[in-house]
Amino acid sequence: MPNLLNQLELNRCPHCNVDRPNLPMAWKTQTDAHSGGSPRLWAVYECTSCGGLVTAAAVQSDGPVTEYYPSGIVIDESIPGAAGEYLKQAINTLHAPAGSVMLSASSVDAMLKEKDYTTESLYSRINKAAEDHLITTEMARWAHDIRLDANDQRHADQQATLPTEADAKKCVDFAKALGEFLFALPARVKRGLAAAEGT
Repeated sequence: MPNLLNQLELNRCPHCNVDRPNLPMAWKTQTDAHSGGSPRLWAVYECTSCGGLVTAAAVQSDGPVTEYYPSGIVIDESIPGAAGEYLKQAINTLHAPAGSVMLSASSVDAMLKEKDYTTESLYSRINKAAEDHLITTEMARWAHDIRLDANDQRHADQQATLPTEADAKKCVDFAKALGEFLFALPARVKRGLAAAEGT
């Protein structure tokens, strides 16, 4: 974690996701719990790229940040290999929506391949995953939306409009949700069961 200084040193802005953002301090205060047992120093930082604000707290002046909000998009480490890497790159390129949309679709594609849906087109694999109840029919419809959005960009469809950052965020949100459903949640359940058996 960074320190609570005049400049907040984050790898990416949690709003615009720009790399190594310039986040100068805009305001600072100290708070405490009603009982007086939890003093914290708070600072608000402004991203000079997007104007988004980041609030950070520390126990002591210039000390390590204990929390900051918003924290940005976090990828669960149980999302494997290429699927996780494509998702990370999709998040890191939200400022370039066409690229981010294609990377989200690649992440979905890689997730299905991790679950042994490796033959035929992505369209067929999404349908097969729904038929096999790996994903719900609603998830399949959303996955097809992402696939079609990515196809528009890959094939430079002249009828399609360029995606916005909101469109790219929608695609990232789905890829992240699918990763949580297929990999993160089962990993958490497995850890929970192992912990319960160990007690």
